[in-house]
Amino acid sequence: MRTHVVDHPLVAHKLTTLRDARTDSPTFRRLADELVTLLAYEATRDVRVEEVGISTPVTETTGVRLSHPRPLVVPIIRAGLGMLEGMVRLLPTAEVGFLGMIRDEETLQASTYANRMPDDLSGRQVYVLDPMLATGGTLVAAIRELIRRGADDVTALCLLAAPEGVEVMERELAGTPVTVVTASVDERLNEQGFIVPGLGDAGDRMYGTVS
Repeated sequence: MRTHVVDHPLVAHKLTTLRDARTDSPTFRRLADELVTLLAYEATRDVRVEEVGISTPVTETTGVRLSHPRPLVVPIIRAGLGMLEGMVRLLPTAEVGFLGMIRDEETLQASTYANRMPDDLSGRQVYVLDPMLATGGTLVAAIRELIRRGADDVTALCLLAAPEGVEVMERELAGTPVTVVTASVDERLNEQGFIVPGLGDAGDRMYGTVS
C-alpha cells in the first residue's frame, strides 16, 4: 500500500479552517469540497488514458482521453457524500457507486448496510471517498468488497488519516493495489477512536448532528 500526503500550501490552508471548531457547517462543506478537488488532482495522476486523434483549428494531432471501462467513484455514506462533488468535478465522466457503512462505537468494527455498485469491477480503477481514515476498519472492509468484485486499482481519498489506521490498512491489505491520498497523517487516535488533533466527526460537521 502507498500513502501519499499532499504537501501544498492551499491544502494546508483549507485544512486549518476545517479543523477550527468555529467553522460552521456551510463553510465546512464548501472547504471540504474544494480540498477534495485538490486531493483528486493528485489521486488521479495515474488514471488510465488512451490515445485519440483530434483535429485542432490548425492541424491534426494526437491527445488522450480516459480509457474504458470508466473510473468508478464510491463515496462511503454519509460523510463521503460531502466529498463527491469535489471529485466528479475533476472526473465528470466517471461512474458513481455508493457504499453505506456504519461503525460500532464500542467494537469500532464496520458493517455494510447499503450497497449500490456494479457486480463486476474487473479492470476498473476505483476511487473511494471517506473523510477520515481513523481505525481503518471501514476502509479495509470497503476495499475488500471492491477487490472481491474485481477492482484491480483502488485509491482512497481521505481528508485526514491517523497512523494507526494507516498501519491497519498496510497490514490487512498487504499485497493489494491500494493508494491512500490524504491532506495529513495526524498524531494519533484517542480512546474513542477519533483522530487527534483531527477535526471532529466529519459527518456531523458537514450535515449537523442527527438524533
